[in-house]
Amino acid sequence: MERTYIATDDQYTMFYRELRHALQQGGMQFADTPADATAVLSIHLDNTDQRVLSVSARNVPTEFEVYYTIQYSVDSGDTNLLSRQLLTVTRAYTYDETLVLGKLREEELLRTAIVDDLVRIVLKQLGTL
Repeated sequence: MERTYIATDDQYTMFYRELRHALQQGGMQFADTPADATAVLSIHLDNTDQRVLSVSARNVPTEFEVYYTIQYSVDSGDTNLLSRQLLTVTRAYTYDETLVLGKLREEELLRTAIVDDLVRIVLKQLGTL
């Protein structure tokens, strides 16, 4: 994986940016096209959202779960180095409608922590190749 090409539909997601930054910090060189690369890291799925976990008696959400799901694989020419891996990391947080701005910031921080965890997992798996 001396020169790697990262294939993705969206180069502006949190996961893509953090993964690319971490790989650069590790000394990886990137290719501009798959043909110039010794390996292709394909990000097939990069999705984040939140869902309600619980509601109050007044039917107001009181707890949310933030999740981030990725699916990726690594190929080198015709050789599959790492088959498709599906990873989902979740975090839950309580919600108080009187603290909306603080809770929005908390959600952002949780999402950032989730992305950091995903990048760490992916780097660990890539390190075994």
